[in-house]
Amino acid sequence: MPLSSRVPDLAALDLLLSVIELGSLGRAARAHDISQPSASSRIRYLEQLVGMPVLARSTLGSRPTPAGALIAEWARAVVDAAQQLDAGIDTLRAERDSRLRVAASQTVAEYLFPGWLMMLRATAPDTAVALDAGNSAEVAEAVLERKAAIGFVETPQRFRGLESRVVGRDRLVVVVPREHRWARAGSVSLHDVAETPMIQRERGSGTRQWFEHAVVRRIPDWQPEVALELSSTTAIKTAVASGVGPAVLSSLAVAAEIAAGTLVSPTVTGLELARTLRAVWPTGQRPTGPARDLFAIAQRTS
Repeated sequence: MPLSSRVPDLAALDLLLSVIELGSLGRAARAHDISQPSASSRIRYLEQLVGMPVLARSTLGSRPTPAGALIAEWARAVVDAAQQLDAGIDTLRAERDSRLRVAASQTVAEYLFPGWLMMLRATAPDTAVALDAGNSAEVAEAVLERKAAIGFVETPQRFRGLESRVVGRDRLVVVVPREHRWARAGSVSLHDVAETPMIQRERGSGTRQWFEHAVVRRIPDWQPEVALELSSTTAIKTAVASGVGPAVLSSLAVAAEIAAGTLVSPTVTGLELARTLRAVWPTGQRPTGPARDLFAIAQRTS
């Protein structure tokens, strides 16, 4: 049942006990790190609630009245119980903060998360971190089912039951082997890309969704043709280099291959492939503890 409005709050009761223990309102105020006027205000509030004085003040200090001594006796058990509750909550927080499970899309997991983890280790060295990598749909499911405290996705889709915030930006690029005609030309038209069967990630992949969403915005009746569907970015890069067909991948994922010349990224005229990377968590439940720290690191560094 609800507490009566006549029950004093813990801060006033705790202050009363300190005044009795220390013998002075001023010393009690310093012990609670509040001003003496604030301490006096709390005692007046307490006296108004009980309807009688609880302290007798003099030049020698403060001592409890008979009513104040009785209230203090009852209050001690209440304050002790509150301190036990506080200690228990601290224990639960410490247990929560000792481990963190994260779900992340493959691009984030492979190319961004390792750097984030190094920074998190500097602020939370005792936190054991587990990472589940998958496509964006799998990440969203893991967070919704509370299997992960926070997730990172790369899809334009918004998921019901999840809040999201942008933590970074990325660009998708078309990649082909260096012998491909698009590589020799240096550029390719949107319609040429749209008419070519592509090597794609599986359905649910954020990379695939961003690419298809971008093309449909320019060609509303476009129907994608898939030359090969693979669930691994590494497998897609190998297939492209082997001449199976072109693919669209994150610029983060192919930076090394483009620098080495094993893959080439021609300019696609008429197609915008910039995208956002987002952190997700259950609606109404902001990240806490190491999940909050990881989110801040992702926003700051990406």
